[in-house]
Amino acid sequence: MINADFTVEPATWAADMADLRRVRDAVFVIEQAVPEDEEWDELDAVSQHVIARDQNGQSIGTGRLTPKGTIGRMAVVADWRGRGVGDSILRVLLELARARHFREIEIHAQSHALAFYERAGFEAYGEEFDECGILHRHMRIAIPPLEPRHPSPIPAHDENLLTSTDRESTRAAVLAVLATARREACIYMRELEADIYDHADVVEALKKIAISGANSSIRILIQAPSGARADGNRLVALSQRLSSSFAFRTPVEEIDHQYAGCFVISDRGAWFERTLASRFDGEGSTRGPGRRAQLRDLFNAVWERSEELAEMRRLEI
Repeated sequence: MINADFTVEPATWAADMADLRRVRDAVFVIEQAVPEDEEWDELDAVSQHVIARDQNGQSIGTGRLTPKGTIGRMAVVADWRGRGVGDSILRVLLELARARHFREIEIHAQSHALAFYERAGFEAYGEEFDECGILHRHMRIAIPPLEPRHPSPIPAHDENLLTSTDRESTRAAVLAVLATARREACIYMRELEADIYDHADVVEALKKIAISGANSSIRILIQAPSGARADGNRLVALSQRLSSSFAFRTPVEEIDHQYAGCFVISDRGAWFERTLASRFDGEGSTRGPGRRAQLRDLFNAVWERSEELAEMRRLEI
């Protein structure tokens, strides 16, 4: 969302953490005296963030949408209050919630800000309560579903949409993303999932990318690499045969280990993401350049501060 004086755009914790923290430190930790250990939590790494910036690119406002369907950490620095920044952030967060098919969104609203959220359609319920020494109320809003562009008795089917609920549909979604790749794929995983990435079809799809040309690249981030080089793992064996196309790294920063999800992206705008790597539920698209760009920014940010898994290159299995 673009305003004459500021912009509002989606952000990721890994790529935009410093700018997000700048606003929240100023508003919550310093201005409202919220204890730091209560301000930062495990949801930051897995939430969809939104950031507002002034014309110089300086961060001036934040908000986040969690996988639990809650909006929180809404903050605007003092000099920018009353200028529509908060309204714009909230509007973008609600659109993101709608795009992710949430039916209802909840928020713990500071009591003095009830009118702000009521203008957006939120309704308060329950008694006032204390959170971090500040009075709050529970609020919620119903999210209307996305309407098809051409309404018909039969719901429109998006042939680019990817969803998964079990092992087989997860593998199919990963294959759909890899099938779009021209020369590059990036994979972010908590561990080397044999059910997905040791499967013959997935290995064959990765092989096609690896041999597609001199500039082919398959980068893989593994949070917990122990056991990745188990005997007989076909992905590891392939990566060692085609080592010029494969690169493995593992995150070393604590903030990166808090990320609970996993994803795969291609260089043709395709992406597939599971918010919780421990579950097979996921979503994606074979034609979603916007979200793919966000995930690539996250991947690149973590990649730059991760360590190489040099042992994955050794021809010992």
